[in-house]
Amino acid sequence: MYETSTLQEKIKLFTVILLPILITQLGMYAMNFFDTVMSGKAGPDQLAGVAIGSSVWVPVFTGLNGILMAISPIVSQLKGAKKEDEIPWSVKQGVYLAVALALLIGLVGYFLLDPILSLLNIESSVRYVAKFYLITLGIGLVPLFAFNLLRSFVDALGLTKISMGIILLTLPVNVFFNYVFIFGKFGAPELGGVGAGVASALTYWFSFIVLIITIHRQRPLRKYGILTNFPKPSLIEWWAQLKIGIPIGFAIFFETSIFAAVTFFMTAYDTFTIAAHQAAINFASFLYMVPLSIAFTLTIAVGYEVGAKRYKDARTYSYLGIALAVCMSVVAGLLLFVLDDSVARLYSSNQTVIELTKNFIFFAIFFQLSDAFGAPIQGVLRGYKDVNITLVMAFVSYWVIGLPSGYLMANYTALGPYGYWMSLIIGLTAGALALLFRMLQLQKKNIQRS
Repeated sequence: MYETSTLQEKIKLFTVILLPILITQLGMYAMNFFDTVMSGKAGPDQLAGVAIGSSVWVPVFTGLNGILMAISPIVSQLKGAKKEDEIPWSVKQGVYLAVALALLIGLVGYFLLDPILSLLNIESSVRYVAKFYLITLGIGLVPLFAFNLLRSFVDALGLTKISMGIILLTLPVNVFFNYVFIFGKFGAPELGGVGAGVASALTYWFSFIVLIITIHRQRPLRKYGILTNFPKPSLIEWWAQLKIGIPIGFAIFFETSIFAAVTFFMTAYDTFTIAAHQAAINFASFLYMVPLSIAFTLTIAVGYEVGAKRYKDARTYSYLGIALAVCMSVVAGLLLFVLDDSVARLYSSNQTVIELTKNFIFFAIFFQLSDAFGAPIQGVLRGYKDVNITLVMAFVSYWVIGLPSGYLMANYTALGPYGYWMSLIIGLTAGALALLFRMLQLQKKNIQRS
């Protein structure tokens, strides 16, 4: 990051930071995409099992990873305020915190996994795949959380090409492991959907090791001494990061968990419906990487300008990012509308699943447009370290307004399972409007004060 004075310079810098983040996010989600697609080729029950397992895992991971994302605005504001000597301490304590959270979630999962899955009305074969997909995934928890903490540190410095390079290197490794363990190649056991969990865990270890080597060898990163002279864990610093990270994590959890809740409600329908729902959600989530990447970029850019107390520049970056996200979402919606059949066939050769997937994709067109407003605004607010009010807004929008309305439409109208997808549209739209109001209010207050 560096100071800019004209709109043209801001657009150039924003693009330079955004493109590697976007490629990184698409690459990371491509791993989940290939998990789902390749599991689907192993059979509808394998796809449904991975769908259930992912629905348990994704909200937990994104919520806890959101806590670790506190390091991004911390580092970007320290860099903007020219206090770079304080960065290593925060990052090292963040690594301790990441490992502690990974071990905690592993312990909790050990006791709660069976009770959670027993609540679901699913076939025994689907439950088996979901359970062991999650257990094998757990082998990679520590490297996954440590990787994401260190990656946020690297990105916050504006060195986003490093993360991009690591993910592009990692993606084919993940596809190879999927091929080996899902289909039983090169002497490995044929594990079906469970093999996707094994592949993901091995991939987490691979990407973590590559990032460690990179931080040790790359000169712009080596000067921070992140991998040397580790201090004792500081509960005070942990708490300082948690005060920022917990609201971020829970806000993300409330958003992602509504998708998980919808998947759980889908278990009331047949395996074909569950599989089609997962296929459509998987592809729509892949498109969501665009506004999410813009949100990450906005956190870095806005945080840097706020740290330097250049609030008008922070506002300019905010509008630039939101406008770009909306334009990209309109293009994505058109592509979904035109290519719905081609997308559906990526996931299954079963004609029933294909037709159901196409129906779900139609609803995805609208809720991804709401995401294009909401996600970038969340990124802006994180750049200001304004996280507490957004937590409340997220809970009300998704769980008080969105999901109950979906339940009513699914059970008391002719929409059936599509009623739950209407809840996604309603909840995400309500959340985007509330976040927009908060952002405008915050921008006005800071500019008047400066």
